[in-house]
Amino acid sequence: MGTLDGRVAVVTGAGMGVGRGIAGALAREGASIVVAEIDEAAGTGTASWLRDEWGAQAEFVRTDVTDKAQVVGMVDGAVSRFGRLDVLVNNAWKGSGFARLENMTDDNLRSGFEMAVMAAFWAMQAALPELEKRGTGRVINLCSLNGVNAHMYSVQYNAAKEALRTLTRTAAREWAPRQVCCNVICPGAQSEAYRRVAEANPEMAAAMAEANPMGRVGDPLDDIGPVAAFLAGDASRYLTGNTLYVDGGSHINGVQWAPSVD
Repeated sequence: MGTLDGRVAVVTGAGMGVGRGIAGALAREGASIVVAEIDEAAGTGTASWLRDEWGAQAEFVRTDVTDKAQVVGMVDGAVSRFGRLDVLVNNAWKGSGFARLENMTDDNLRSGFEMAVMAAFWAMQAALPELEKRGTGRVINLCSLNGVNAHMYSVQYNAAKEALRTLTRTAAREWAPRQVCCNVICPGAQSEAYRRVAEANPEMAAAMAEANPMGRVGDPLDDIGPVAAFLAGDASRYLTGNTLYVDGGSHINGVQWAPSVD
């Protein structure tokens, strides 16, 4: 018996990286998963992995989270397919490059807010009627130490993720009487984005791992996923409006983050 038996979760950006790890951890605890992903190959791959590895009920739904109609359809489709929705994980992000603040374009900044803030806002609004039905409603939003520590050259990401943290805390306060818990995870994980930056900046990546109190960068499935599973379950029913830094302690003194930028 898993701690999430009978529960249904939607995970955006579940095709790879942290989203895939979280989807795996929720499935491992018995949840049925809607894999919401824009990349069809990645999304169908994750859904197959969840079914094969843990026998989970898992369905891929192609979703562009910058399209409100598709986000609403994602939520409605989950309820139609599984009859309920208990957990919403807003994780989707697409790479938007690095640039100095003075060179960042309006489109880059706008894209960051569409991906991180508007997408979560639409999904949370659409999901609330289901989330509040059974006292098991959970919203888990993925934010970032980039925003907390104001890392260089990614203002569009930093600002959007910090706005998402504020959105989450506001929802937590407003929805607490409805027993819908809303929390944030700031992960330090080997995401796809991290791997790309690490490959381009190997010395920086090595310094980051060395500076981490635990001496490593986290695994999406086994380090980040279990914390999401905890937030999704009954053990966290009195926890809301919090930011959990799942990063091996790297937030304590900051991390070495200075990628090469022209």
